[in-house]
Amino acid sequence: MSRTRKRRMMNQINVVPYIDVTLVLLVIFMVTAPMTNPGMVELPKVGQALKQSGDPIVVTVQKEGTVLMDGKKMERDDMLALIRQKLSEAEKPVVVSADKATPYGEVASVMDLLKQAQVNQVGLLFQNEK
Repeated sequence: MSRTRKRRMMNQINVVPYIDVTLVLLVIFMVTAPMTNPGMVELPKVGQALKQSGDPIVVTVQKEGTVLMDGKKMERDDMLALIRQKLSEAEKPVVVSADKATPYGEVASVMDLLKQAQVNQVGLLFQNEK
């Protein structure tokens, strides 16, 4: 009597080859990742001054967040009232000037205040490249 063994179905998957492939892909990504620089942004340069009609109203934001207008320190509400008064006399552009060290949020909040006050011509003041 020959006894034949019945083969039993295996209900497990061999995952070792998948782990090997995953590790090879991980090594490839780790080697190639430092070669790419997705964070590099090339900003536009201002070559010459733009022509403007008349003198703009200049609002200066200092690095501490204080706002100056015409060289005088003032609160933001007072600044808006003075700008509205000047704009009612003649339509002038408003230019925001800020130091390099001024936090971006401070400049953005001043520009947002000007937009909420419905000042149509708001810009940023840049130093020309020489």
